[in-house]
Amino acid sequence: MSTTSPPASENTYGYKGDALAALKRFGARVWGQARVSTTRGAFEGIILPRSENDDDKHIVLKLITGYNVGIATHTINAIEETGYKEAHYQIPEREFPYSEGKPNIKLFGTGGTIASRLDYRTGAVIPAFSPGELYGAVPELADICNLSTEKLFAVFSENMGPQQYTKLAVAIGEEIKNGIDGIVVGHGTDTMHHTASALAFMVQRPPVPIVLVGSQRSSDRPSSDAALNLIHATKTAAESDIAEVMVSMFGPTSDEYGLLHTGTRVRKMHSSYRSTFRTIGDVPLAMVDNDGFKPLKTDYNRRRKDRDVIVKPYFEERVALIYYYPNMHPDIIDSLIDNGYRGIVIAGTGLGHVNKPVYPAVRRARDAGVAIYMTVQTLWGYVHMSVYDTGRDLMAMGIVPLANMLPEVAYVKLGWALGQTGDLEKVKELMLTPICRETTDREPYNGYLVFQGGIPEVETFLHKIHK
Repeated sequence: MSTTSPPASENTYGYKGDALAALKRFGARVWGQARVSTTRGAFEGIILPRSENDDDKHIVLKLITGYNVGIATHTINAIEETGYKEAHYQIPEREFPYSEGKPNIKLFGTGGTIASRLDYRTGAVIPAFSPGELYGAVPELADICNLSTEKLFAVFSENMGPQQYTKLAVAIGEEIKNGIDGIVVGHGTDTMHHTASALAFMVQRPPVPIVLVGSQRSSDRPSSDAALNLIHATKTAAESDIAEVMVSMFGPTSDEYGLLHTGTRVRKMHSSYRSTFRTIGDVPLAMVDNDGFKPLKTDYNRRRKDRDVIVKPYFEERVALIYYYPNMHPDIIDSLIDNGYRGIVIAGTGLGHVNKPVYPAVRRARDAGVAIYMTVQTLWGYVHMSVYDTGRDLMAMGIVPLANMLPEVAYVKLGWALGQTGDLEKVKELMLTPICRETTDREPYNGYLVFQGGIPEVETFLHKIHK
């Protein structure tokens, strides 16, 4: 690492106040390799730019482990700069090598952490890597397939919506008709399950795998799951015989294997774990690792040689998902009616219930021609509205139960159905006709597993069988 001083610059890289004064006092620079002596010991690493929105009391150091640490200025005794090399956090795009005989895979980029870098100006992870840069970061992809890439969007998944769903569905349909062997969609994890269900309804009976993939931890972190998730997803698109819309992410928190989840039965269940995605009310389709695939189900759609695919890119945006809570007031539903909403999905308590004060608003919605459907906020289990008076009263008002359809999936399906027709009977027929396992006749005995920490047998499993 060069120790030559760079030209003088007024750029303070976000540092101000006490933190900027400390850097100047010891002659230290941003991007300098430094040894920082403090009252709490010594730290070695690279001095990073400071987020412009953070305080002026800390200096940020990237340790040799790859993690960042904030050092309070009042604890610093000395800073010794041992080298300097300005960093550029960007991976250059590389043209993907073509190999005769390998499967041809299309990677659509939408943004998200699997295609991100750290913005040191704000301290936030931002969509910045193009799909082509992903190959620069993960050259192992060339051992799997011939990869072509296209960046459709560059947004975090909270900004994905009907406009993106429909454009993505059409693009996937065109690639399939043109002979592609598999599709990978790079996507942010927060709403990946929404997009997966949307694609499952919009791209029906695909002859090739359609695999959504993301990462919980960005590429600049040592614990990033981005590369392995992308390898698993690409391998699935290239080699798997499962021709469905799937989500491919870490299985356990370690990097032992990935899981392939059905697009309409999957849900993000933890804000930060790498193993955040779970199949709800069923079991995953398969396990995937570097050696291949281990099917966990047999009733999936197989890969075909034809190019036939049904694309229905429709979505009505005036649809709402309401999570019922005690003491909910009717004005919530009233406001949706007044604002022209055409469909409402309720995540009700227990077997599918809401309180009686909401009843007048439900009747008003029915009279206004609003389609109302019931799911359960327990996630696991079925709506059974005929068991108690509450449920029977709500059905008499026009609310339709949706078996064990997940609330988010019901929201997406209702938007998709209303995008095709305003006839509520036809909408009901679409909603109650299973298309891609969004509802199932029963949940398997092992489709409901929630480990409870502290229980002796669970602790034995965690510590001795699968850490």
